[in-house]
Amino acid sequence: MSHAPADGTTPDLGLRELGERWWRPAVAVLLVVAAIVWRVVKDDLGAPPNLELSTAAAFAAAGLLRHRLAMLAPLVVVAISDVLLTNSAILLFTWTAWAAIGVGAWWTRRSSGGRRVVAALGFGVGSSLVFYLWTNFGVWLQGRGTFYPAGLDGLLASYVAGLPFLRPMLLGNLVLVPVAAAVVALVERLERAHAVGAVASFSR
Repeated sequence: MSHAPADGTTPDLGLRELGERWWRPAVAVLLVVAAIVWRVVKDDLGAPPNLELSTAAAFAAAGLLRHRLAMLAPLVVVAISDVLLTNSAILLFTWTAWAAIGVGAWWTRRSSGGRRVVAALGFGVGSSLVFYLWTNFGVWLQGRGTFYPAGLDGLLASYVAGLPFLRPMLLGNLVLVPVAAAVVALVERLERAHAVGAVASFSR
């Protein structure tokens, strides 16, 4: 059972409530599946590198599920798609980055109204920067002395080389994460309309 937080924000949902409101996890699963499919086919479609749906799926899952399981959404996307695509040892950094993004999405779960839009924009920018900083550090760490010098100049060179990958991820998240927020708002609106309709039918 959910309990209303003291600050008046939207309460979390329990597994029983999610079972009763099955459309919430259903939409979250559809978005996660879409993110997996997109990650697998985007290169064949000629999409820009690092233009991902994973961040938007994480934000939507957090808002729809409002359960700790939502933190797994981006990790599920990258794990399943990496099995299909194969990956190198850099997955130690990409997977931990997506895990951190899942935790960040969890912090946004109770936002609503205008705060949700602000949270979406902040989360989109923040997650892009976290992914960029952490994974490019991993690229430098694994390739220092080979692809990059071992010192600070090598780390900076790795970050400079990663800038073309940051831009599409950042721009994509500034569009897709607010879209995810709109999806959450739409589901909540339809849920309220359904609840009002059910009450009206019961009272006749």
